[in-house]
Amino acid sequence: MALAQPRFPSRALRVFVPWTPGGATDLQMRAVCEVASRHLGQAIVVENKPGASGTLGAQILAREARPDGYTLSQMPNGVFRVPAMMRAQNMTPPYDPLADFTWILRMVGYMGGVVVRPDAPWRSMEELLAHARANPGTLFYGTPGANTTDVTMTRLAQLLGIEWTAVPFRGAAPNLQALLGGQISFSAETSAWADMALEGRVRPLALWMAARATRFPEVPTFRELGYDIVSESAYGLAAPRGTPPEIVQILHDAFKLAVHDPLHLAVLARFDMPVRYLDSEAYADDVRQVNAQEIATVQALGLRPGG
Repeated sequence: MALAQPRFPSRALRVFVPWTPGGATDLQMRAVCEVASRHLGQAIVVENKPGASGTLGAQILAREARPDGYTLSQMPNGVFRVPAMMRAQNMTPPYDPLADFTWILRMVGYMGGVVVRPDAPWRSMEELLAHARANPGTLFYGTPGANTTDVTMTRLAQLLGIEWTAVPFRGAAPNLQALLGGQISFSAETSAWADMALEGRVRPLALWMAARATRFPEVPTFRELGYDIVSESAYGLAAPRGTPPEIVQILHDAFKLAVHDPLHLAVLARFDMPVRYLDSEAYADDVRQVNAQEIATVQALGLRPGG
């Protein structure tokens, strides 16, 4: 007689966050996992895996993890962008973003933009851009990793015919530390700077969201300034290819409840991150569209692995 399989989950889960601790993504993911663990009845261990433009979690899912639902990863846009860049250079990617994963749900998007120190000479984005035009190649800006927010800033630079240089860091915390230390001219960063802005430690100049952020109503969007650039980079969770549908459904249901839970929503409000929920099927459809968009972006901007 076949033994009955234990109900999933029967032990702790692992969720990879491919960024350093302390950034907006890390804090959001820890909050949503904390709530989801209550619905699943098991602990969820969050493991930070920074590096490789946010793709280390995806690489572990594709290469090492079993499709049993116990190993998941946050999936940023770099998961699609990096393979596209590698193929453009006739390199073999470590995974296929459309074939190697099971998509659980899409959760949220990013609020982000350009921030400077309070003593910076630029009081507006227009002043910063004017300086960049007049002094080509002299501005250095920080990003949370290669081929992350620098893609948005490269699009803006190409649109306006200006030159500046991206300095990739291993996450939001070192990026913003470099800004405060005067090592870079400005930071192009997701909303890890929000509390710092409210405290007056940094000054936001412009956002790349579809609309102004609730807590920063005076800060214009790129689109309002006349630049048709929106980059919310919505993300979600994935499991290895072949994860059983019944396990996917259990994970989806728990994390859906967590996404809309007041505890998680409070963290999102802290970083002005919008809810961008999609169920498993809709998320898989969205992934195909995002993958096609990233291939087009890599071709249009000539992006290369490593920045």
